[in-house]
Amino acid sequence: MKIAHFLIGVLAAIAASVVVPGTAAGAAAVPVMPLGDSITQGGSIGGYRLDLGAKLRADGRSIDFVGSLADGPASMPDRNHEGHPGWTIAQIDANVTGWLNTYKPRTILLHIGTNDMYGSDPAGAPRRLSALVDKITSQSPGTDLFVATIIPISFADQTVRTFNAAIAPDMRAKAAAGKRVHLVDMYPSVAVSDLPDGIHPNAAGYSKMATTWYNALKAVPGSIGGDDPQPPAGGPCTATPRIVGSWNGGFQGEVTVTNSGTAAFTGWTAKFSLPSGQGITQIWGGTATGTGSVTVQNVAYNGALGAGASTTFGFLVSGPGAASLGAATCTSP
Repeated sequence: MKIAHFLIGVLAAIAASVVVPGTAAGAAAVPVMPLGDSITQGGSIGGYRLDLGAKLRADGRSIDFVGSLADGPASMPDRNHEGHPGWTIAQIDANVTGWLNTYKPRTILLHIGTNDMYGSDPAGAPRRLSALVDKITSQSPGTDLFVATIIPISFADQTVRTFNAAIAPDMRAKAAAGKRVHLVDMYPSVAVSDLPDGIHPNAAGYSKMATTWYNALKAVPGSIGGDDPQPPAGGPCTATPRIVGSWNGGFQGEVTVTNSGTAAFTGWTAKFSLPSGQGITQIWGGTATGTGSVTVQNVAYNGALGAGASTTFGFLVSGPGAASLGAATCTSP
């Protein structure tokens, strides 16, 4: 019996030490959400997710595709996603809050807008995408959001090109403002000859998409595991107060916080003074503490500011005396 127990212990130790090839030993799986329409769903072949997952595993990355749907061949190791056939930008926007709360993705791969191109308002699609991206980054500011230009549509190529040309500068501007938004130029990756029905890629087309996603992910530290980038260092900032309006016994004020440095930072604190007996009764765009000497810190959605970028918080004050705001100061983080 002692020998049997000894052998069992040895075998258990050996099993515990085995590392499956292509995975990161001991690493927690990084939740990655493929998000979009039928091009993300990928039909029975698993879309770009099949080859992208294989590339990441071969690279030693431990990732977990997350979402409420599961599609692809039965042999596909990871079939989850949020690719909804036929859906538009607005439909994704209407549901994304719940998905973010449920799955808490570290990284999102967003390819959406194809169904908007032959809908009733293709010209408004860039605006809708911008609002969707703002919603995601406000709710999940620590998530790396990769936004793709959409692939060609054989019968609506100029509409697609117009959409892609409009979203590219918008996404770059969001990134410059400190949001973790990364533009992925997917359009040139897939040829019309890769689209059997003029819309959806074949296996070769999906493989090309997988390569483009893979290269984009590799270029952003932390998005697929490994070391997360260090938070941007603190930098110089300014706080400019003003009184918006006043009435008997109170007033409305606001303070504009500006990154006056040359590099992005995350997190700021503004301070200013109020006359004795006055206090803040309501605030938006910040969290306030103190009465006579007030300290306001950023909230989740407006703490990251790129060089030269600014944000404004507002508040209501009540109490005796004239409306007055002392000089404001700002520090980061």
